[in-house]
Amino acid sequence: MKIIQNGSQASTVGSSDYFTGTVRIDPLFQPEGHARASGATVTFEPGARTAWHTHPIGQTLIVTAGSGLIQLWGEPIQKIQPGDVVWIPAGEKHWHGATPTTAMTHIAIQEQIDGKAVDWLEQVSDRQYQTE
Repeated sequence: MKIIQNGSQASTVGSSDYFTGTVRIDPLFQPEGHARASGATVTFEPGARTAWHTHPIGQTLIVTAGSGLIQLWGEPIQKIQPGDVVWIPAGEKHWHGATPTTAMTHIAIQEQIDGKAVDWLEQVSDRQYQTE
């Protein structure tokens, strides 16, 4: 058994290569042994969002606070709120983040293949984001 004590892992700031706006990432767990899943709590300040991206095995988001947005490529933007659980299938191009006026926090869980859990793509433009 392994217990990761609350506060024992440092928060990081989301890189501007992969995020727009202010994003804080708090790691929860990394794969152990034969496991492939990792998890983090991610907080997006109002207007902040990910770049477009995909996951080789998919991703689960559990919204814990605030008000957020998510969009699959070619589909309308959808609102997400605390208690919502979102499954994004493998290879689905998508983005997620806060609404323009409210921060949003979610837990992100994804599995890795050969140590890779995400493929980052282009930034979400302001025009794409504002089509809410």
